[in-house]
Amino acid sequence: MLEYFTDAVTKHFFDFNGRARRAAFWYFVLVYVIIVIVLDIVQGPILHMLTPALTGIFGLLLLLPNLGINVRRLHDTNRSGWWILLWLIPVVGWIILIIWYCEAGNTGTNQHGPDPKAAT
Repeated sequence: MLEYFTDAVTKHFFDFNGRARRAAFWYFVLVYVIIVIVLDIVQGPILHMLTPALTGIFGLLLLLPNLGINVRRLHDTNRSGWWILLWLIPVVGWIILIIWYCEAGNTGTNQHGPDPKAAT
């Protein structure tokens, strides 16, 4: 589980090319959410109301890996990475993207690269 997170953060930090499997994407999201929850608990409710310092810094540090894995996940479903801009449309855009993130990736090579499942 952690290897997907560390892989996205270290090896694919600036990588917006290629494809990311469903497991890699969802494990990244899981670890990201767990770390944010722990940071919120560590900050405490009073400090959190004043400034979201720890979670804000963490979010900024992982902004590019987060965008990268989202784009590569869209590539795995044979969609352009520009579809990530649907996050800017509240509720409707979010639902569409979550559905796409849950879809199985294309089997075989597509325009964004080889099938990541075939490599394993």
